[in-house]
Amino acid sequence: MPLIFREQIEEKDLPVLRQLVTATGFFTEAEIAVAVELAEDNLHKKKASDYRFLLAEEAGTLLGYTCYGHITITQSAYDLYWIVVSPECQGRGIGKQLITATENNIRKADGTRLFAETSSQPKYVSTRQFYEKSGFAQEATVRDFYAPGDNKLIYARAL
Repeated sequence: MPLIFREQIEEKDLPVLRQLVTATGFFTEAEIAVAVELAEDNLHKKKASDYRFLLAEEAGTLLGYTCYGHITITQSAYDLYWIVVSPECQGRGIGKQLITATENNIRKADGTRLFAETSSQPKYVSTRQFYEKSGFAQEATVRDFYAPGDNKLIYARAL
């Protein structure tokens, strides 16, 4: 069944989004709270929100999403704040479809670069591999950013 993409968060999405982020096992309670907070911002402010969403559904079930936004101090750079796919659906190409559709949306908004960040910890190897397979290159390392020994790795992709 083909994926359906939509851009607006709905009230019914908030608990599902929280569950998706939690189910990955990658994020702390504080990080999960931020994910929900960004979705609530989009829900309440609509187009005035700084956070854009692309939600992927199949048969009415939310399987994954991206959250991204223009970096306001730049002419055309965007941050990818979140990309989440239900653990049961990983390996089906949903993440790749989400990132491609997100990049297309950014191009339509005259965006030219997309940045993503992740941790240097071993549990994020699959995340780093996903970014690299999606055409991102690591451009910077911020040492001890998240915690001592846990570096922030910044990836970028020209669009």
